[in-house]
Amino acid sequence: MFSAEAKVDPAHGRAVESALAALGEALGHKLVTSQAVREQHANITTYLPNEAPDGVVFAESVADVQATLAVCRDHRLPVIPFGTGTSLEGHVNAPRGGISLDLSRMNRILAIHGEDLDCVIEPGVTRKRLNEDLRDQGLFFPIDPGADASIGGMASTRASGTNAVRYGTMKDNVLALKVVLPNGDLITTSRRAKKTSAGYDLTRLFIGAEGTLGVITELTLRLYGIPEAITAGVCPFPTIGDACNAVIETIQSGIPVARIELLDEVQVRASNAYAKLSLAETPHLFLEFHGTHAGAREQAERFAEIAAAHSGGAFAWADKPEDRTRLWQARHDAYWSVLPLRPGAKAVATDVCVPLSRLADCVMETKRDIEASGLIAPIVGHVGDGNFHTTLMVDVDDPADMAKAKAFMSRMVERALAMDGTCTGEHGVGQGKMKYLSAEHGAETLDAMRALKRAFDPLDIMNPGKIVTI
Repeated sequence: MFSAEAKVDPAHGRAVESALAALGEALGHKLVTSQAVREQHANITTYLPNEAPDGVVFAESVADVQATLAVCRDHRLPVIPFGTGTSLEGHVNAPRGGISLDLSRMNRILAIHGEDLDCVIEPGVTRKRLNEDLRDQGLFFPIDPGADASIGGMASTRASGTNAVRYGTMKDNVLALKVVLPNGDLITTSRRAKKTSAGYDLTRLFIGAEGTLGVITELTLRLYGIPEAITAGVCPFPTIGDACNAVIETIQSGIPVARIELLDEVQVRASNAYAKLSLAETPHLFLEFHGTHAGAREQAERFAEIAAAHSGGAFAWADKPEDRTRLWQARHDAYWSVLPLRPGAKAVATDVCVPLSRLADCVMETKRDIEASGLIAPIVGHVGDGNFHTTLMVDVDDPADMAKAKAFMSRMVERALAMDGTCTGEHGVGQGKMKYLSAEHGAETLDAMRALKRAFDPLDIMNPGKIVTI
């Protein structure tokens, strides 16, 4: 039943046993300790090993969250907040055992203020569910990381996605949070006003904290009106460099593109087979324009002119909603579409982000690195803001194959940092990218992060072993 640490350390094992008994008394059936459920609440989406918690609490209220933290605080037991488990860097692993705090049952939409363009929700609400509820009011929430993630998890990892080039990331679209701190206090970080100068920006402190400082129990989100017209399409390019340079000029020219996604020829081939598309097997840009009918059409026409100047082919339109949905579903299914490229291998996704002016350089150098290494690693990217991903097909049970993949990922990060970029544009740090933070931020900045961690979580029970260690 217990974690590896509990099996090695008898004292820890007794603490776990005592904590589970106390949680069972306080929360009853909301505590589950079966091995299958515990393993489902650890990392299952990448190469990092599955490190299961000692138990899972399915919280249904703020009181449940506070009760869980109280017991875990008394027994010095880690707490790992859990949304839907779609994160990619081992965020939900339990390297020291502890309790996975599953917030999926806290899934109420508490208020929609259409006149103010905001809403208040619990953290377990997923992005698709939220937009289904908003559609009848002519509103939508734009952050779209692909997976049907929970909004609480998206805030915790500072998610972004395909719409970020126009609408920003989670840090731009969360107005306020309610958070339970490790000491049990429930705090409200801000109000519904669209801006404030009142004190420290605690809202943004918790966005991207990955559950290491507290547990988000409520979010106030910025909403947008559904555009009058949405125009989408695809454009082929002879080389990945031509596609990237078209992106750079499009953004620099001020075209308010809503989505601009890059797929290299390997990803296009995989998407053709998986989604029954018939695109030419060359690099493509997938685009979407929002606005009035005339405005969206004008944006698309201006892009087509830029694309032609960079050897782009004919821009294929997708005006009908069903055609747009099929197009973007193919993009969102990129992770699954690459699995047949190497049967038996596991898809290991990683990302970096660079200033837009260095996008073409970084992508082309990464492409050459992939080819020189003999890897199967399609490239996709939210390239309008300089963020791109590779999905490496790796035999995770083969040490030599894993060593080659890890060396490539390190070179990819080093390349991005050398171009004044970041080791992760949206996947987050978790366990997988902790080793890069010193090179990106420096020792003094990491010390400041540790000071924050100690101030909020002196017992180090909140998702320990992620971002920074203390």
